[in-house]
Amino acid sequence: MSFDIETLYTLLPAIYRIRDAEQGEPLKALLAVIAEQVAVAEENLAQLYDDQFIETCAGWAIPYIGDLIGYRGLYDINPDTGTDAGGGTTDPLTVAHRAEVANTIGFRRRKGTVAMLEELARSTTNWSAYVVEFFQLLATTQYMKHLRPNNLYAPDLRRWEPLERLNSAFDSIAHTLDVRRIASGRGRYNIPNIGIFLWRLGAYGLSNSPAMQFSSDPYRYLFSPLGNNTPLFSRAQSLNEMSPLVVPTDVPMPISRRVLDSYLDSYYGDDPKSLLLYVNHKPVLPDPQQPSQEVSDLVEVCNLSDLMDASNNVIGWAHVPQDKIAIDPVLGRIAFPPTKEAPTNVNVTFHYGFSADMGGGDYDRRSTFPLEQQTVEQVPTPNATIDDALQALNGDGLILITDSRRYVAPTSISATKHIELRADNHQRPIIVPTDPTATVEIAIDGDENAEVTLNGLLVSGYTLHVTGNLSRLRLLHCTFVPGLALSIDSTPQHPSVPSLIVEAVNLRVEIDSCIIGGLQVVSDNTHVQITNSIVDATAETLVAYSAPADELAAGGPLHIENSTIIGKVHTTEMELASNTIFLASLAVEDTWLPLSAAVLSDRRQAGCVRFSYLPPASIVPRRYYCQPTTDEDALRMRPQFTSLRYGDPGYCQLSQRCAVEIRQGADDEAEMGAFHNLYQPQRETNLRVRLDEYLRFGLEAGIFYAS
Repeated sequence: MSFDIETLYTLLPAIYRIRDAEQGEPLKALLAVIAEQVAVAEENLAQLYDDQFIETCAGWAIPYIGDLIGYRGLYDINPDTGTDAGGGTTDPLTVAHRAEVANTIGFRRRKGTVAMLEELARSTTNWSAYVVEFFQLLATTQYMKHLRPNNLYAPDLRRWEPLERLNSAFDSIAHTLDVRRIASGRGRYNIPNIGIFLWRLGAYGLSNSPAMQFSSDPYRYLFSPLGNNTPLFSRAQSLNEMSPLVVPTDVPMPISRRVLDSYLDSYYGDDPKSLLLYVNHKPVLPDPQQPSQEVSDLVEVCNLSDLMDASNNVIGWAHVPQDKIAIDPVLGRIAFPPTKEAPTNVNVTFHYGFSADMGGGDYDRRSTFPLEQQTVEQVPTPNATIDDALQALNGDGLILITDSRRYVAPTSISATKHIELRADNHQRPIIVPTDPTATVEIAIDGDENAEVTLNGLLVSGYTLHVTGNLSRLRLLHCTFVPGLALSIDSTPQHPSVPSLIVEAVNLRVEIDSCIIGGLQVVSDNTHVQITNSIVDATAETLVAYSAPADELAAGGPLHIENSTIIGKVHTTEMELASNTIFLASLAVEDTWLPLSAAVLSDRRQAGCVRFSYLPPASIVPRRYYCQPTTDEDALRMRPQFTSLRYGDPGYCQLSQRCAVEIRQGADDEAEMGAFHNLYQPQRETNLRVRLDEYLRFGLEAGIFYAS
């Protein structure tokens, strides 16, 4: 029976309804209150049944169901919000715990299986994972009742794939016994050993992005829009509980030439796959009108590395194609056959490797979009250029770039109220000058109380120069290429040129989730706040932060959190430095030698540096739990990175050889530096806690990082 007001009211005799209508329906109002309370009771009775199941229970019931099955809580590493069982947005911890409690029951039913351990590793770390039973790779004497044809003591040198995968997560060659313990990460091949391989790097996509023409040669291109060599990564597949065991195409790892050549159909295509070429605005795919045509008839895999002469000078690329388009996935290069007409337009869809959602890219940035309505001008339609959109806005509004193409920046941006230059969600447009080898300044100014925001852009060849009375400059999820532009081998072309020069007084600069070169900031009431970012002067002996025109002068007050600074720093006041790595040093004949410190704050009675790494002899305000604590520990504590060259997949990623005081030295026991919010130590701890419960008796697991 329905207890809504209309149903109850029609049950009354007509005489009462007529009399009630004559008196203004007070009886109907009373019944409405009664019906509302009856509906609440009815819903509560229905929810009592739903609360018996983890999929449909209310949030308050999750801990109680967890207690019933012995669920153990873990560190929360997923900051994303979600939806509750009823479809409404709820606390992210509630959503995460609901899934974990639900998975606990399913995991226990499949306890100890490889598929279950893979799913467990993915769900607890949010990384791609692959599980190896090392006892199956142990070289043993064959037993006649259980022959293992693939378990050969000596590998078959005629089979390329096992040799290609040697010593990787997907190694299938038999090995001799290793008696070292796998829990320490040293031993592998033994009877009780289970290896769990994790990929810390993710595969970030660029869709229909313009390929960079190489050296004005119409037949040679590079996948990277910056014109540098970049390894292509396989697109990570989203897997669920019913997915089969992981294969190499499911995880974000570099694609080798041999693998791409043998599995071209698995990596190349549009449904979607890891890479795809567009020539003259058309995808390079088999013609549907020719059923016999395949991808291998159009595209081939080649080694397009540099060709050297006798004097070791580069004279071209190796292996010029004859009748197909050649792709080199290791260097990210494309070569067209010179026997055919040169293409006029080449775009690419591909994936590159990186650690986190930083610097713009194909990831969700909606949380950085303001809620208030703005006047919007879109590029490239109806405005062909950014300059056209700026003129239409007249100093106030939003310029929305809706694709990942290449654009020329305006010579100046002037704001009367608020100008925002934003890439659309999941897009990464590149801003480059007409002459890629030139260094150009973008002048930014504005009226008093005006603001300028840049969001989601990849900027190459430009330096931002801020003047005037602008009150606020915000840089969100942007990349300003360190060294302004890159050579083909990813070396910076202008290593000593800063990315940002601030000469406006009374200005607040906010940099969040960005990669940027050196900063030069005037000291007159100009405050700089940096969070979750990388400031890279391209070398630790160059200047990352100082005043304009004079690198010995101090830049404005600095507030920095969860960031990595590569280069020397001189500020008037270090308001706060937290969970930050300062990688800086003085050269032998450094002009900073009179300052005697690679990181220097003029004012030391105010401010604080906490849970950070500072080079020895730094002169800063009072320290709290900073490293190194003694001169004897300085060498051991020095941060070690996978790479410090922008453009490499492991750029600014802390190496596993780095001291544990750095990798777990933040205020919440996460790592110091720009990737603090990945909570990598907590992810590993979560997995180890879960493995104690789900491993079969007698087995021991080790965690290995494949990237």
